[in-house]
Amino acid sequence: MILGLVFWFELAIKLAAAAAVVPLIGMVIGYGEMKLSAHMQSRVGPYFAGGRFGWAQLIADGIKFIQKEDIVPQEADRPVFKWAPALVMLGTMALLVVIPFHPSSDYGIVSDLDVGIFYALAISSVSTIGVLMAGWSSANKYSLMGGLRAAGQLIAYELPLVLATVGVVIQAGTMSMQGIVSAQVAQSWPFVLTQFVGFAIFMIATLAELTRLPFDMPIAESELVMGYVTEYSGFRFLFFFLAEFTNMFTMSVIAVTLFLGGYGFWGINPDSLLSPLIVFAKVGVLLFFMIWLRWTLPRLREDQLQTLAWKWLIPLAIANLIVTAVLKVVI
Repeated sequence: MILGLVFWFELAIKLAAAAAVVPLIGMVIGYGEMKLSAHMQSRVGPYFAGGRFGWAQLIADGIKFIQKEDIVPQEADRPVFKWAPALVMLGTMALLVVIPFHPSSDYGIVSDLDVGIFYALAISSVSTIGVLMAGWSSANKYSLMGGLRAAGQLIAYELPLVLATVGVVIQAGTMSMQGIVSAQVAQSWPFVLTQFVGFAIFMIATLAELTRLPFDMPIAESELVMGYVTEYSGFRFLFFFLAEFTNMFTMSVIAVTLFLGGYGFWGINPDSLLSPLIVFAKVGVLLFFMIWLRWTLPRLREDQLQTLAWKWLIPLAIANLIVTAVLKVVI
């Protein structure tokens, strides 16, 4: 009985730590995007507000969102409208449960599930429900159109994302996130060297899942007045952006775990205390790539977006999966 209580106590501490870290991650990534975009666009305010590092801009934005009135449309479905942002954020928090930051099962991962990658992909789809809830419950045609566009986009790009992941599972021989990293550490090279096609498909699909440029049609300001978040204000509006930034982190961590060797790095003992720092360093590279693309590429049209998914990424992902399976059997 005592051992059971200790297990649940440790699990509660890990879950609380993961929940506490999520808003902090969102703030850090938001600050990084603000600084990088300001540098690329020569925007003086976000780059220098409060001093050399522009720290005051982030605080000012936070105060602005908190002090705004929380408005709910008169015709809206109030319970659904209010819970939609929380559901989007909940999916992000739940993803951190299966991410390995160290080989140790005591503090390196919250829970090492045998079907960890299946859990991660399933939980990442929860945000689709939150987006549909937000669009439908707002009693606004622009919000409804944005929600339907987002759902169609997320469903279309979920397929190549999952297929790209299956190639890694076949090569590693396990669905455990910890097991996938261990397989890469054991062979001393990351799966991206053999699954580079899968990695490219995974990153493109990730950008679409996050509705980041060039895949931001669901919230295109010029066409949908911010889409499914049109009627949101104040702290609930902020929740959607925090969820976007933290989802950037969680999807980057999944990509690092599957394709870039996780906490493994040449010449460094995976059992060392540097393992979490290695993960964060690799994630930082992918985050920079996502932010850089947002402020570089133009937006795709809706037909181009769907064509890319159904006519290119899905067939390419299936071909990569077949080749991986054949080579696994032959070799």
